[in-house]
Amino acid sequence: QVQLVESGGGLVQAGGSLRLSCAASGRTFSSYVMGWFRQAPGKEREFVAVINWSGGTTYYADSVKGRFTISRDNAKNTVYLKMNGLKPEDTAVYYCAVARYEGITNTDTGFGSWGQGTQVTVSS
Repeated sequence: QVQLVESGGGLVQAGGSLRLSCAASGRTFSSYVMGWFRQAPGKEREFVAVINWSGGTTYYADSVKGRFTISRDNAKNTVYLKMNGLKPEDTAVYYCAVARYEGITNTDTGFGSWGQGTQVTVSS
């Protein structure tokens, strides 16, 4: 079982930036597809971004495309989410997760291990 710990959330003004980190335990981190999801109050959890094992393939939700960048450092067992141009509608708890299988997926059922989440709040 992979353990995931997110960090980097906080309060930022609209237009600002944050970088989230997700540190993973386990010797096989470099083989995992990793994803970021978010859940706003009263809403369902939604996909944000996903990255393959090498970092060579990424996929984003339309709502964040061009503003957010997912990346990973396999030597540090860490995946990142750089968020630029933040909007109030980006306010949510952000979760990282490990995919169940090798292929890229954007559905939360395709992910098997989840972190505890980190709060991102964007003020207008």
